[in-house]
Amino acid sequence: MAMPLPVSEVTVSDEARRAVALLNRLADELRRREPETTKRLDYYKGEHKLCYASPEFRDYFADRFKGFSDNWTAPVAAAPAERMNVLGIRLPGQQETDAELSEAWRLADCERGSSEAFVVMMAAARAYCLVWGTEDDEPRVTWERPDQAIVAYDSDTGEPIAGLKLWADDTREYATLYEKLFVWKFDRPRYARTGYSVAGLIVPQGSDVVRSAGPEGWLPRRGPNDDTWPVANPMRRVPMVELRNQTLLDDDPISDIAGVMAMQDAINLTWAYLMNALDFASLPQRVVMGADIPKLPILDENGQKVGERPIQLDTLINERILWLTGGATIGSWPAADLAAYSNVIERAIEHLAAQTRTPPHYLIGKVANLSAEALTAAETGLVAKTGERIVYCNSGIREINSLMAAAMGDEAKAKACRRGVVVWADTQFRAIGQKVDALMKLKAMGFPTRWIAEQYGLEPPEVERVMAMIDEQAQLDPLNQMVNGGVELPPPPSAAAGEIPFPAEE
Repeated sequence: MAMPLPVSEVTVSDEARRAVALLNRLADELRRREPETTKRLDYYKGEHKLCYASPEFRDYFADRFKGFSDNWTAPVAAAPAERMNVLGIRLPGQQETDAELSEAWRLADCERGSSEAFVVMMAAARAYCLVWGTEDDEPRVTWERPDQAIVAYDSDTGEPIAGLKLWADDTREYATLYEKLFVWKFDRPRYARTGYSVAGLIVPQGSDVVRSAGPEGWLPRRGPNDDTWPVANPMRRVPMVELRNQTLLDDDPISDIAGVMAMQDAINLTWAYLMNALDFASLPQRVVMGADIPKLPILDENGQKVGERPIQLDTLINERILWLTGGATIGSWPAADLAAYSNVIERAIEHLAAQTRTPPHYLIGKVANLSAEALTAAETGLVAKTGERIVYCNSGIREINSLMAAAMGDEAKAKACRRGVVVWADTQFRAIGQKVDALMKLKAMGFPTRWIAEQYGLEPPEVERVMAMIDEQAQLDPLNQMVNGGVELPPPPSAAAGEIPFPAEE
């Protein structure tokens, strides 16, 4: 567990005060973003409150439909993210993806981490990745939530100047500020304490530790493997990368579900009305007309009737009885038509699909013997949308690979990664017959087998395994061995005893 530093080991410098000021500025921006980020991620998880059209409806049905959620934001964000699969990075001058970086990507569990980060980026508009090295010069990669991490940029160049990770446990808050040269670590109590000064780095009477680092009470923190404070940054660059969704040439990326949440609320409200109708009006209703409202006797302390009071209207409604005064007759009305509610819900989902370029069959689930060509056409918008999101992520993935190479001690490769090409899996799902037919035609046109295997969707290790199997199979082919000189041809027949030689040419 990280421990606070003894006073004798802490130097109160201008750099430390500057780091605290930067930390506080980034922490304030993170707190400003947190409510919207939390709301969007809650919507993705289906943990949003039901909105009501009237106070009366809310008062009567709030408890009945508490926790209800027909979640359509999840497939809208997940549909493009599930097609974003990083296969590796191809460095300048190379024909294949870099094997060393691909192996490090898998060892750091980036396949799962990046998949989750893409979903968070779609839903919350941002996601973050932190790269650091281990004692064995292997990259350690963690993927961070946008309510716990933030990156600051130079306003002139757009280059990252600092990254902050902020988190808390039951009793304390922790902050790690990453700069190009140093890594500053702080912590502080989660709840304010009395008796401590708040004017700079002050040592309270009777204490041997620094209890505050500025107005917010940050305390310098040293990790179990840290020899100094602050820690020197061996990569000499900000190790935190932001994956940012689409922007409008500003610093405010757009969430893929920001425009969906209002329609989500409308759909849930319609469902609530539908279920209310199912409860109250889905069966024929009986009615007593012309009779007085029933009354309940009022008893005194001895159990004697001393009066009467009418039954409350809410009680009658809950008992599914309607009483009307006058000449009493009995009648009924037919069950409510519930198709009107379902039609509204279907229209709302269709609007949602069109606005977000999500294939209708992803949401409505009605597929009636559609051909492969029809399904491909229906997913055209989603494929184009996924391609856009890949463009937004390319620079971030290149930077992540560059940081991984730097953590491995290969500066030349780290620089090359910034000019590399990120290789992604095919974003279009095709029928196997369509794909094979297209690849066979490309093969006939002269495209190499390695390229065909990549387009088929094999990951780089599988491509190498397939190519090795092709070479092995070729070595076992006798005809190929004879052509390449691998098999000696038998000598020509000689004119031995009893053999008839070929006639000589004239």
